[in-house]
Amino acid sequence: FVLSHTTQRMSSPKVFTLEEVKKHNSEESCWFVIHDKVYDVTDFLEEHPGGDFTLTEQAGGYATEGFEDVGHSEAARKQMEKFCIGVIANADKESTMKFSSNYSRVKEANFAYKWINFAIPASVVLAGAYVLR
Repeated sequence: FVLSHTTQRMSSPKVFTLEEVKKHNSEESCWFVIHDKVYDVTDFLEEHPGGDFTLTEQAGGYATEGFEDVGHSEAARKQMEKFCIGVIANADKESTMKFSSNYSRVKEANFAYKWINFAIPASVVLAGAYVLR
């Protein structure tokens, strides 16, 4: 009795360097990097609800911050999967760049910053109102 064992290999994603991505910075070829994945959105430019300019403005580089700042829906995140053509090379990952940071950390920091910007002036106003009573 012999068991036949077959395994299906999952293909590895194509790896791109930042130099490769930088070459695709126009309406004719629009690529960018979001969360270390490389997207070719050339065929989506005319369909993008925010207009083609918002995409071409990010072309050829990192677009994670811009993408997250807009607050895209889960539907938009799912839709973008079909435009993913690979991943950025390890040496070019955003986490290795000085200007980049982890989105969840930025999100938490932004929330704390916004809360403090509200709480301090509100406290001053309430204290002033109490003193003037």
